[in-house]
Parts: sequence; C-alpha cells; structure tokens
Amino acid sequence: MIKIGMMIGDRYEILEKIGTGGMADVYKAKCHKLNRFVAVKVLKQEFSENANFVSKFRTEAQATAGLMHPNIVNVYDVGEEDGIYYIVMELVEGITLKKYIEKKARLSFKEAVSIAIQVSMGIELAHNNHIIHRDIKPQNIIISRDGKVKVTDFGIAKAATSNTITSNVMGSVHYTSPEQARGGYSDEKSDIYSLGITMFEMLTGRVPFNGETTVAIAIKHIQEELPSPREFVPEIPGSVEGIVMKCCEKSPDRRYQNMQELIADLKQSLMNPDEDIAVKNDPDMSGGTRPITDSEREEIKRRTAYQPPQEEYYEYEEENYRYEEEASREESEEEASYEEYAEEGEEDGDDYDYNPRAERMATLLTLIPGAIICLILIVLVVRVFGSRSEGEGGSSAGPIVTEDPSGEGDSGAPEIKYVKMPGVKGKSVEEARNLLFGLGIDSEVTYQESEEDKSGKVIEADVEEGADVAVGGKVILTAGSGPRGIEVRSVVGDSYEDAHGALTSLGFVVRKEEESSEEVPEGQVISQVPEAGNKVPEGQNVTVVVSTGKGKVMVPMLVGKTEEEGTIEAIEAGLQISESIGYVFDSGYGAGEICYQSYSYGSYVAPGTVIEIRVSKGPEPTPEAKTYRCNTSITAPTVEEAPDYTTGTEVAVLLVTDSGQVLLDTRITSFPQAANYSGLTASGGTVTMTYNVTVQGGTVTDPVTGETITTPGVTESRSFTRRVEFTEE
Repeated sequence: MIKIGMMIGDRYEILEKIGTGGMADVYKAKCHKLNRFVAVKVLKQEFSENANFVSKFRTEAQATAGLMHPNIVNVYDVGEEDGIYYIVMELVEGITLKKYIEKKARLSFKEAVSIAIQVSMGIELAHNNHIIHRDIKPQNIIISRDGKVKVTDFGIAKAATSNTITSNVMGSVHYTSPEQARGGYSDEKSDIYSLGITMFEMLTGRVPFNGETTVAIAIKHIQEELPSPREFVPEIPGSVEGIVMKCCEKSPDRRYQNMQELIADLKQSLMNPDEDIAVKNDPDMSGGTRPITDSEREEIKRRTAYQPPQEEYYEYEEENYRYEEEASREESEEEASYEEYAEEGEEDGDDYDYNPRAERMATLLTLIPGAIICLILIVLVVRVFGSRSEGEGGSSAGPIVTEDPSGEGDSGAPEIKYVKMPGVKGKSVEEARNLLFGLGIDSEVTYQESEEDKSGKVIEADVEEGADVAVGGKVILTAGSGPRGIEVRSVVGDSYEDAHGALTSLGFVVRKEEESSEEVPEGQVISQVPEAGNKVPEGQNVTVVVSTGKGKVMVPMLVGKTEEEGTIEAIEAGLQISESIGYVFDSGYGAGEICYQSYSYGSYVAPGTVIEIRVSKGPEPTPEAKTYRCNTSITAPTVEEAPDYTTGTEVAVLLVTDSGQVLLDTRITSFPQAANYSGLTASGGTVTMTYNVTVQGGTVTDPVTGETITTPGVTESRSFTRRVEFTEE
C-alpha cells in the first residue's frame, strides 16, 4: 500500500498523488540520489496479484526504458518492493491533451496538426524499436508548460495488450482499432488508427463513436463508417480531413503504412491545407503474386514472436466478461451481435469487413488499370523533362546560397545550404564574427602572440576565402594578441555577475549572449569566447554565453528557405509562423523564398512565439529606378563607439535612410537586432544609438570661502552613429 511520505527503492520519496488510471496510480516523488522530482506509476493491487500480467508488465516497461525522445515521457527505472510494482518516469508539468481539448472545446487545424506531428515523431521512434503503444488516446498525451507534446504509458499499454476490452478501460475503447476490438493481432497501424481518432477529437471536440457499453462502441469501430470531421466543423481543410479518414480506414492495409508517411502528409497539410494530400492505399491493386523479400520475411517472424498465446487470450476474455456482467446483468442486442460477428469471423477466416462504398471503389479501380498506368507514365515524363529543363536554365536560389559542392547528394537527406566564405583577414574579431553570423556561420576564436598592429585582428581562418561553408557550420579564427596579451581566466559555471566582474577587472569588455540549457541553471555561464588560457589584448571583447534555463528555443535560420521549408522548420522548433505573410519583390532571393524573419537566427525565445516572415516574389518586373535592400544585424556598441556603455543597458536604436525614411525605431536591451528591408530608394542610411549613463557626484571646496560643495550624481544621455550601406537589388 502506497502512503505519502514513504520511501520506495531506498531513493524515491512519495510526495503526493497526482493521477489515477484504470491500471495504475501516479505519484509525484523526489529522487534523493539525483536530487530531482520524478513521477512514480504504481500498478494497482488487482493487477499486481496476477503473476503473468506482472511479468509482461515488467518486461515491456524495461523495453520502453530505452526510448529517449523529446516527445516521449522518458522511463528512468522499474522496480518491485513488498509486492508494489512501479515505474519511475520523467515528471512533466502540464495537462493531458484530453483536458486541453475540454478547456478549449476544440482546437484549430494548425494546432491539431502541430500536436499530431509531435506525437507521431515520438511514436515513430517506438515503432522503429519494435514497440507498439496500443493505447494512444488524449489521456496518454501530455502538453507541458513549455509547449512540448509528450506521449506516455508505453509500458502499461504494451503489458496490458489490447486483446481485451474491459470496463476498466472504458476510455480506451473510444480510440481502439477494429482489429483490437476483435481481439486479433495489432501492430503499428493500430496506433495510426488510434492517433486518427485522437486527431478527430482535437478537430471536433468529440469522439466519432459513442455508446452505452464498451462492446457497443467496439461494434461501431468494426462496422460503422467513420463520419467526416467536416460534418461537425465545416471549416476543417480538405487535406486534414483526408489524413484523418485515411488513418481510420477499417482495413490496416488502407491506412498509412508507417509514421513516416503520416508525418510527411501532416507537414504538407500545413502548407497546402486545401489540396488532396492523402493518397488512398488500395491493396486490391497490388494483390498480384510476387516473391517475398527478406525484409518481409523478418517482419513476419517478428510479428509471430509478438503474438500472445491463445490460452492467455481466452483467460483475459473470460475475466473481461465478468467485468461486463457486473456492470450490466443482461446482455444487450449489440453484445449478442458482437459475439455472433466474432464467431463468424473465426469460422470464415475473414480479416476485415469493408464497407460497400469502399468495395465499389476498389472494383471500379480494377476496371481502369490502363488509365492509371497512362497517368503514371505522363507524370514521370513531365517530372523527368521538367527536372532537366530546370537544371539547364533554372535560376539559383539566391545570391550566396548554393547546392552541395561535392555533387554527391542523397535524395533522401535534407538539402544542405552553402555560402561562400568571406574575406576576414585583417578585420577586427568582432567585425569578422558579426560578418560570419550574418551568413549563418558559427565561429570560434583562438589567439596567438603577434605584432602590435595585428592585436585584436584576424590573422587567419581555417577556411579559405571563397570556399563553400555549410550554413550552421563553424569556422575557427586565429587572432593576434599583440606582444603582451592578457591571459583570459575561465568563468564557465560562474554566475554572469561574477563572470562580468572577473573579466572586466582584467581589462576586458564583456559581451553577453544567451542560450537555453537543460543542464546549466539560469544565470550561469555555459561557455566563453575566447576560451580560458588564451592571451588577449587589453580592451578586447570576451563573449560569455549565459543560460536562460529550461524552456526557451533557438530561432532557426528561415531566410533563404522556401515558405514550406521555413514553416516546417519553425514548427519543429516549437515556434509558429504568423498567419499574415507578406509577399514582396526582392531580387536577392528567388520567388517563394523567405527574405525576412522578425527574430534573428540564433536568438532564444519562448516556445510558441509567433515569427513574422516575408516571402520574395522575385525581382520587380519592370523597375523604373534602382532599389536597394538592407539585410544587416545591428550589433552591440563597441568600446570605441561607447566606452561607458554597459551590457544590458537599454538602448534606443534609430535606423534612417539617406532619403529620410525611418526603417527602425525601437528600444532594446540585448543584441543583435535584425534589420531586413527591401524596395528602398536610398543606397544607405545611418544607425543612431542613444543610451543613458549615470555620472557620479562629488565634493569640491570653494577656494574663496573654503565651503565644501556637494554635487549630486546626474543621468546623462549619450549617442553615436554608424553608417550602413545598402545592397542594390
């Protein structure tokens, strides 16, 4: 018996009960060995007394402990103590998807699809490890406070199997697949069906099938046609409707065959919501005799290995009907018809009962194979010749972005973008790093003793000028420290205040950057550039990366990507794209490519932040006069520009073109600040930065009277300007 305050496994202190289910109770606990909070799921007493069930429960829980994924509630430990069987899991602060749907009545299609993508990614990992969830439902999906979607209950769902329907799992039967309801074999496609029902509920706020008993609901899953979600919410896009209907086909062969296919269609639906994306599978069209492959043979062996013994199945079946008899003494007509149906299925050997409409469609398709073959040939010809014409005369994606220079791309891998390495020799370290940052390239700086005139300037880089560098890659810069450099001390692990004080006392200027971290507490330094041990000139910038703690996400590089690629990348990063997208003429980027994003690449923002983008329509068709574009990143004031500026001070930033057009007028406390504009009539402009400093007061003695006069401290405004040159479009 679990009691609050008791210790399990000599390390887990039970703090409070936070949930309960059909087969287990969940408690919040503290792990005293690792000093962290965890969730402990404890098997209920009636299941703990069944040795066969406990054995399967422990085996499957141990198997799922190996699943590590951002969209899965991770399992840390499995154990038993005095007849108490428990699983120790990651503690996720949040609410279940079921409660989230109830709170919002129903979700928008974009939010529902975004949640479905994250759930699918977690389930995909499990399927790749030959683990079937078998109990996908909103109650087993958690939305954390930072917006992450996580799937839970892998161990219990698999251990319980889904060959049975009991009154204890009344919630699950609403999401069970037809093959599970019949007590037959279930596989990955059973999870796809359950996810389809979950999507139906997210979109409409209700489940498609309901009834007074579990058996009545199960019969509807087997016999009745799934209603279209658009019957309840007409504004649901056609692509999303098609995906849900394909997930919930009665026959597993007509559903998505794996999570990868489903994820691809879900992402596509975000970009083209009104297109008919879900291609229906028709097993009758591919039913010809063909030799079995080695991979299919291994799959058959694996499925056979997972098939539960028939004796065990009937043992569970008898137990389940005892539960049903307690709930209702008299069998309903629906229950009788279900038993008749199950017996007929066993005698006839029928696997599934297709609805007449699907059968008529399959018959019609078999009568027109010639037309389908012709259509396929036409599509292939168009693609082949279309790709050739693009290769011969197509324009490049942008002014600096190129394809893989090796020419050995993998069609299945994501395309890597490349930029030309700019010239950085002779530039100051900050100027070189800002230049690389603007191109999406990370940089690391090392120092070596040099002549005085090379102090603080780049001597060499590990990538030659003009060479191709992958966006997101890193370049090592070597800078001069002068003949008498000062050795940098390590501040990694220190608080930002301590690091700032230690470095400024050595004569360095501290530049602060922020980064989200799961391990480093908020406010502590994660890394520094240059690293400890380097000899650096006095007055040089030392960049410290400070943890923002858990929860924040990095903004990806969207500029240069297509609208579809950028939207998908933003969603996968946990962000959103504004529904109002601006389409502008921009000769610097190809038509359909993103030419502006409201948050700079590399900055950290809260999950769910909405990013505004602009998409290029290509160059102006008939420009009357020259136009220019501004694509720059405004960096923090340097020591030369503002010797009394302190990091974190609020700065008023004003960007005005030479023609008097105000492009940017804002106040910020952290840098860099993105400035991306096109269609400008002036070839350049000026950035004016204004900030306040406090001048300390003091005391002076009047030489005539000898009187001591105290002058109070005052706040003074300081400003400076920078020249910005624009690029001709």
